[in-house]
Amino acid sequence: MRLSRLALVFVSTLSATIGAASAQPLMPHRAVYDLALLETSDETDIDGLTGRWVFEFSGSDCEGYTLKSRIVMRFETAEGPNLVDQQVTSFESSDSKTLRFVTKSFVDEQPENEVRGTAKLDANNTIVSYEQPEATEKKFAPTLFPTAQLRELLEKAQAGQRFYETAIFDGTEFADQAVQVSIVVGDPKAVEGDDPERKALGSLAEDKFRPVTAAYFNGTEDDEEKGEETSDYNVSFKLHEGGVQRDMVIRYAEYSMTAKLVDLTVFDPQPCEPEEKN
Repeated sequence: MRLSRLALVFVSTLSATIGAASAQPLMPHRAVYDLALLETSDETDIDGLTGRWVFEFSGSDCEGYTLKSRIVMRFETAEGPNLVDQQVTSFESSDSKTLRFVTKSFVDEQPENEVRGTAKLDANNTIVSYEQPEATEKKFAPTLFPTAQLRELLEKAQAGQRFYETAIFDGTEFADQAVQVSIVVGDPKAVEGDDPERKALGSLAEDKFRPVTAAYFNGTEDDEEKGEETSDYNVSFKLHEGGVQRDMVIRYAEYSMTAKLVDLTVFDPQPCEPEEKN
């Protein structure tokens, strides 16, 4: 259940090499989504899916950004219902070079998995120091953390770039490498009067959005050598200025689901404290 990554695209997005002062402002907010099953394949025994996703993004370019996400889903299967609960908390430094993360997963209210640690960027590497599920260190090529990824997406969309590829790490999984993402960005569109999410958008309903599709690849180097290009999953959504995302469709191999915005609270940006003079 990799939904936590969506909010950033999904949370998120300026390259770590771009200074915070030049980045497009991000919008601190709390969004609530209703989840529902869209379709299934013949290979799955899922008969139904309902749920709710609460996503909160706060902070500033001065102090860094905090992301909190909780997704609760109820799956109906031939063998009975299953309740899946994923809770994610992360903090990304203002320069996007440090990410602290905790992801906890529960199935039927019983702990299933915990991923905890700290990731840091230097000139040549991403270094991830895991505390859970085991104490170990992973090292791979430089990547983007969630807030940096969101800034990157907004910057490229504003510049008119319609397709690009990037690599992300968000700490939601015990991983040996970053996830590769291919992103397609459409032209700006107005929110239609009969859009079912218009009421939840509030004042943002008067702004334009861009349709975005992101395909996520967790493949290995062996997959690349074999020329295998099938994504593990992909997400389509509508992106508003400041990073608010809505009307999502998440497609896995065996099923797909929707995430519809039902409530949105926009927070006032946190002002930067003036530096003390000696």
